[in-house]
Amino acid sequence: MSLVDERSAEVNRLHKVLEAANLKVAGSATDILGKSGRQLRDLLVAGEPDAAVLAQCARGRMKEKIPLLDAALAGTVGEHHRFVLALQLAHSDALDATLDALSGRIAQQLAPCAAEVAVLATIPGLGRQTAAARLAEIGTALSQFPSAAHLASWAGRCPGNHESAGKRKGGKTRKGSRWLRTSLVVAAQAAGRSKHTALGARYRALAARRGSKRAAVAVGHSILLLAYHLLTRHEPYDDQRQVPRPPRPKSPDQLVQQLQALGYDVCIRPLEPAA
Repeated sequence: MSLVDERSAEVNRLHKVLEAANLKVAGSATDILGKSGRQLRDLLVAGEPDAAVLAQCARGRMKEKIPLLDAALAGTVGEHHRFVLALQLAHSDALDATLDALSGRIAQQLAPCAAEVAVLATIPGLGRQTAAARLAEIGTALSQFPSAAHLASWAGRCPGNHESAGKRKGGKTRKGSRWLRTSLVVAAQAAGRSKHTALGARYRALAARRGSKRAAVAVGHSILLLAYHLLTRHEPYDDQRQVPRPPRPKSPDQLVQQLQALGYDVCIRPLEPAA
């Protein structure tokens, strides 16, 4: 996970160098480390000044953006920019090689747990990498946790309990495993982008009401509970059994606020009781 974060930071630094050279690549090429981006960087390091030649590096669906790339690559790349780009290219290659080696090692170590990884990978938002990270943190012997709620409490993913004067207020989750927390948030964000799934519907409903960050924490908590049940039952995820919670009815104040946000002046009063 640290190497993945370091690689993401390297991509951000790369975009900053390109921006400093007045190359607006971020708006046209989402993956600067892909095949098209790699060839583009090689030409920049070699000193190619022609934006039209650089735009021809586009491959696949990116070819549709060649006119946009032609305008975005009309910058000024100096000798210092090329020097820094060459260093970043070497660093990203070294990180990719390290990640490939570690991925092979992880796959080798997880061979005895292939069935558990396959079960976890059926949950929306979880790939094999995040499933492996989840399994590495919670293990396969879940008998030490009497219930899924105990596992969530141990992981620090339970919602905080802050109640005062009979009113329940927002409470923060307590600290738990950093790596498990990160993998759960990443999985929840991926599940939120999934279509026609109960987890995706829950994420979007919570994000509209409470914000994307709170939604990621809540859906991550649901994913952890699902992982416990699937591993203890040894069965894959079935979205048909996951019924999304019905939306809560909105109060009159919330409805008035929505109308006021749309530009209406609203005044409500209760109905007169029937005679």
